Amino acid sequence: MSVSQRVTQNQSFICLRKGKRKMYEIFADLHVHIGRSEMGKPIKITAARSLNFANIARECADRKGINVVGIIDCASPYVIEDIENFLKTGEAYELEDGGIIYKEKVCILLGSEVETSEKGRNDKCGSAHNICFFPHLKDIKNFSNELSHHLKNITLSTQRSDLSGYHLIDMVEKYNGILIPAHVFTPHKSYYGNCTNRLENIFKEKFDKIFAIELGLSSDTYLADTISELETRTFVTNSDAHSLPKIAREYNKMQVEDISFKEIVMALKNEGGRKVLANYGLDPKLGKYHRTYCDDCEDSIETKEPVEICPKCGGKNVTFGVFDRIELIKDKKETKSPPNRPPYIYQVPLGFIPGVGGKTIEKLLDSFETEMNILHKLSKDDIEATVGEKVANYIVNAREGKMQIHSGGGGNYGKVKV
Repeated sequence: MSVSQRVTQNQSFICLRKGKRKMYEIFADLHVHIGRSEMGKPIKITAARSLNFANIARECADRKGINVVGIIDCASPYVIEDIENFLKTGEAYELEDGGIIYKEKVCILLGSEVETSEKGRNDKCGSAHNICFFPHLKDIKNFSNELSHHLKNITLSTQRSDLSGYHLIDMVEKYNGILIPAHVFTPHKSYYGNCTNRLENIFKEKFDKIFAIELGLSSDTYLADTISELETRTFVTNSDAHSLPKIAREYNKMQVEDISFKEIVMALKNEGGRKVLANYGLDPKLGKYHRTYCDDCEDSIETKEPVEICPKCGGKNVTFGVFDRIELIKDKKETKSPPNRPPYIYQVPLGFIPGVGGKTIEKLLDSFETEMNILHKLSKDDIEATVGEKVANYIVNAREGKMQIHSGGGGNYGKVKV
């Protein structure tokens, strides 16, 4: 089926005419985990059991309104088996340009999150996560087979490998894939967080092969663009979902000609008119690691200057925050984004808004089909007619950035205050 036929069935596509060509605005979340296989085998231990390949596809198509989803546990043999069975149902098929199309609504990118072993700062052992995507099932099957020789258990997600990022990127490209450094600033399992002050120190002469980075929930464009080596890299922001409701808490708007692996790669490379139009994400203060956190006081440390000792209790039992880490390693006095940098738009997911519980969300979805419709298309009057003035005000104020936020840290999400 052609893209024009898919668009007819999928009203969340927005058509843009670019000369004689048709371009489309689509929403993409490129970091979603699988908790269990269809047979109940554990994949990502910390993720919900309901997160399996088929349920993610349905959630994106029927509730979220996400057009492209990256599922990043597809190198597990249990998940590969699920994918093969999923394709046999007739509801999905592989594209020649890469990706799996489900019900003509969603393109699924087959990915693997790989933890690398790095020589960290001060010669300490460091580790970082990388999300790697492959065009076809045969590619990720071959990647899975080779990766299994570099870690203890290939069936589980994000196991520590003996590879460095420098060597991993060659293996990924060997099987026609791309590599994106994941949540690059978080204090645990990221390059800037616990490995290096500069990505170029890790990837060396291969740094040009890194054309996109994932910001992570506790950072945004304005923080990241204080580091000069990132000026030529595309920013993506994704949910890192560990449950179905968390899908699309962060996502990207892209301009493409179709939904496929090839088109998404072109958008990330800013080629042929394809591009990222906007990043939609949490205010970084809502992230779990935005500010340094004292585990003894059980509170964020919101000082002007980064500190490694809690000013309240004098303790050193602290988890360094993303904001504070960037303050230490930035090499620009102020944020200066390149001209082609898309906007980063703060957006509070429905589940984070006080007064918007599960029953309210279900009522909204019954009336307006997908979360993308509720967050992007509805007027206040539309929302108010369904859930009342009070809740409508909460949703609109969150949409417009008018709610106060208490910063998160130490693994605890920030909180929205009414």
